[in-house]
Amino acid sequence: MPSPAITVENLSKAYRIGLKAEMHDSLVGAVHGMLRAPLRNLRRLSRMNTFKNQDESEDTFWALRDVSFDVAEGEVVGIIGRNGAGKSTLLKILSRITEPTAGRAVIHGRVSSLLEVGTGFHPELTGRENVYMNGTILGMTKREIDRKFDEIVDFSGVEKFLDTPIKHYSSGMKVRLAFAVAAHLEPEILIIDEVLAVGDVEFQAKCVGKMRDVAAGGRTVLFVSHNMTALSNLCVQGILLEGGKIAYEGKIESAIEHYLSSAPTDRVHTVDLRTSSGRLASKIPMLQKLALSSNGVPTYSVGVGQPLEISASFFSAFPLHGPALGIAIKTNRGVHVGCVNNKFIQGPRPNGPLSTGQITCIIPEVMFVPGEYVLDLYFGDQTDDHDIVHGAAAFAVNPTDFFGTGKLPSAQLGPCIIRAEWKLATKCCHPLEAAGSV
Repeated sequence: MPSPAITVENLSKAYRIGLKAEMHDSLVGAVHGMLRAPLRNLRRLSRMNTFKNQDESEDTFWALRDVSFDVAEGEVVGIIGRNGAGKSTLLKILSRITEPTAGRAVIHGRVSSLLEVGTGFHPELTGRENVYMNGTILGMTKREIDRKFDEIVDFSGVEKFLDTPIKHYSSGMKVRLAFAVAAHLEPEILIIDEVLAVGDVEFQAKCVGKMRDVAAGGRTVLFVSHNMTALSNLCVQGILLEGGKIAYEGKIESAIEHYLSSAPTDRVHTVDLRTSSGRLASKIPMLQKLALSSNGVPTYSVGVGQPLEISASFFSAFPLHGPALGIAIKTNRGVHVGCVNNKFIQGPRPNGPLSTGQITCIIPEVMFVPGEYVLDLYFGDQTDDHDIVHGAAAFAVNPTDFFGTGKLPSAQLGPCIIRAEWKLATKCCHPLEAAGSV
């Protein structure tokens, strides 16, 4: 048995809600606060003395509660959970960024963490200067950075902008450079939070390959992601967090299944897109509402082979010449299965510019295996996407007797169902006879 690289014992982390507003930065301020509300502060002081042993209270939030697990050397572990489950808090404690309220975490080896895009970067410094500064922060010597500099730059793909200040970099360029520095540190333990989602698909695949190389070299990887495909391809073990506690620990595929089966789905046919958490902050809010229906009837689910109508209403502060809507369809594991976009077709066009309206996409037959699917929306005009909303809505596909045989392909063979025609010849020469014929 390999020795553990990480040992976590009864780890807990609590936060005091609203405490910051009550704290004072001077003795005079503290005395003044005590005189104004002595009983309230005495009660608060008493609670702080018993903070580690207290249960839930109105001003206490437990981000982690009694979390224990071991990670062996060279193991690649995926940390799974919904937003607020405690994943980032756990990684911050393991990275020694924050202290636990109770319990302990023992780390054996040098740790390299990539928790936020551009952490340790100075906006006024160039990419070249930030490589040296960030590498030094992560524990690399100048000689080590010199030796690996060309490899870091080549991996990041930002060579053309290397002498440009970081403040002019896009978020994708920052994460490329940040990951390149962290991955080439050659740590015994690599901790990565959900930052790869910023990069493009090609770079994400490149990062997964690099992490696989890191793991193959006998080093340990902790990987937090909402991309179930990346987790499945990279990790061996998985830990599912729910409400700050471990809900499941075991093989990654089983952990993913537990996560997908426990994740609540908003089974609604109408979604208010104005408050969607999946909207890219860099885009202009234009999409207003999304509605799903089948044969004109509002619905969350459709059967295999049945029609699906997707309607999106929009409002723009400036007129759009030819509003365009792109819809990417993914499985609940994040695998893209197809897309539609009215840019690709010679569809109806308005007579003039529009500031408000509704675009409806009609899919005559939903040819997906039964399961849940997620929609990403891309809205704009014929030249650019002005508003992008990831995970805008979800819908379900129910089994039907589509082929008239009572059978459907298994989801393990892929998410798409292919309609095909078959022919059978009852008379055919033997292949060897055909090969020998003149």
